[in-house]
Formats: sequence, C-alpha cells, structure tokens
Amino acid sequence: EGDRTHYLAGDRMVQYKKLDRAIEAANRQGFRLVVFGDGPERDRLAKISGPSVKLIGSVSQVQLAELIRHSRAFLFPGVEDFGILPVEVQAGGLPVIALAKGGALETVIANETGLLYEDDSVDGLIDAVLRFENETFDPETCRKNALRFSRERFEEEIAEAVSGVSLRK
Repeated sequence: EGDRTHYLAGDRMVQYKKLDRAIEAANRQGFRLVVFGDGPERDRLAKISGPSVKLIGSVSQVQLAELIRHSRAFLFPGVEDFGILPVEVQAGGLPVIALAKGGALETVIANETGLLYEDDSVDGLIDAVLRFENETFDPETCRKNALRFSRERFEEEIAEAVSGVSLRK
C-alpha cells in the first residue's frame, strides 16, 4: 500500500472535534501527524503544533485518498453522533483510533478495524497510539466494515422494509 509514515487527523477545525488532543499527543510522543481541514480553530491549532505536526488545510477527496494510503491510522478524539470520516478512512483500508463514545461505537469495530479508548484526555489518546503500535489491522477488514454504511445497502434495506409493510386497513 503506501509507506505509512504518519498518523492522520482532521476535519472541520472546530473545538468539539478535539483536534488539539491529537496534536498534543503527537507533540508529546514525537510521532508524525498530518492534520487536514480548516475552520475557526486553525490559528490556535497551528500555534500549538510542534515539529512533528503538519497542518495542510482543506483537501479534495483525491488528496484525502492519498493521505489515507500513506497513514498508519486515523485519530478521532472527538465525539459525534455519527461521524462520516471514520467510515471514509476505513473504506480506504485505514484503521481508526477513536474515543469510545458517540458514533465511533457504531462505526469502528474494536480491535478489528481500529482501537477504541475510554480516557478522554491526551494521555488516553497517547496510550491508545502506543497500544496500536503493537497491533496489526487488516485493510480488507476495514474496507468490509465501511461497506455496512454504503448507500446501496441503505437503499436495499429501506426497500425491503417498505415492501414488507402490510397495507391492510
């Protein structure tokens, strides 16, 4: 696949995404982190980024696919109801290291398509990254998991549900 030299994080740069936790973890541990996206938090995140962190701004789908190909894992320290990015990166064969809350509990299969961690702090994320370094994840398992959330599957299941509805009065 790629050379897998760095971790990846990013999205709209707003506070609840907690991208600062990913940056702080990389600063403390010295691992390479590429952060994509833009938003109101951009300047603050740039100020706290150490030498192992690279902020690259907004990316196209093609650029995101290339980043995924060269990343070790996607760091997802925020909490979202669903969160499409963990599904997108898994579709590209990339495991996710996510806080065990919100949508990540639905979209990431613990120890199969990534790691879920409980401690909502920089230390918790660092511990998860260190655990990740000792694990192996199968890109094909990640891809198959992402297919659970495909539009085709959604449309098929809705059609089945609707055709199964009785129209009796």
